Amino acid sequence: MTCQDVQTLIHGYMDYELDAAKSLEVEQHLETCPDCAKALEGFRQLSRAISHNAAYYRASSSLESRIRSAMGSDAPEKREAPQPRFNLRWAAPVFAAAVVILLAVLIAAPLLAPSRNDLLIEEVMASHVRSLMATHLVDVVSSDQHTVKPWFDGKLDYSPPVNDLKAEGFPLVGGRLDYLDSRPVAALVYRRHKHLINLYLWPSTSANSSMQTVTRQGYHIDHWTQSGMNYWAVSDVSPVDLSQFIGLIQNPPAPTPEPSR
Repeated sequence: MTCQDVQTLIHGYMDYELDAAKSLEVEQHLETCPDCAKALEGFRQLSRAISHNAAYYRASSSLESRIRSAMGSDAPEKREAPQPRFNLRWAAPVFAAAVVILLAVLIAAPLLAPSRNDLLIEEVMASHVRSLMATHLVDVVSSDQHTVKPWFDGKLDYSPPVNDLKAEGFPLVGGRLDYLDSRPVAALVYRRHKHLINLYLWPSTSANSSMQTVTRQGYHIDHWTQSGMNYWAVSDVSPVDLSQFIGLIQNPPAPTPEPSR
């Protein structure tokens, strides 16, 4: 922007009549041109002098009434003072910093957000703790796999495998319906001495996976996928006992023949 351009726009700049882009161009020129900056200061001094020395006369009551009547009853009594103009010299770096922060948050959010597996671990542990605190440990109470397995018929869209592990030191307590991973699932409850083990299982579309083990708040949580099923075992038994239990689930003993009817 040239000095001639600024001289054309300087009065509009003083009266806040320019748009943001023009105001920024004028400001940038004033920062590098002492002559135009001096001219602006001269106009501002003249404006202040006129405002200070101007004589004001109060209109008579009759004249004021006639003017208000001509303007209408809704005319404002005072002209609102112009709002202070936002200084774009400060806005630009602030806006740039805000954009950088926003981009950093958007990039980091997926990295900081818990994974689906982490969320499922929390779900499984919460379900196990709730079953121990409430009276809803099992829906069907039985140590007989031939009683527990048929109980799920019609309640799930799959038939969960149920094993009798009493002879191996893990008697079956019963089973219940639970809700994990946005779907109904089977929960089988086994006992090891005075400790309870919740075994959650539901169909999986993934291939067989190796064991994943975590410990949260004193509970051991083991997860694996086998033969088209997701398995989650949760308990406060010792890791040795839980490992033995999982070995029996992965390679179960021969099933007890179902009694003839």
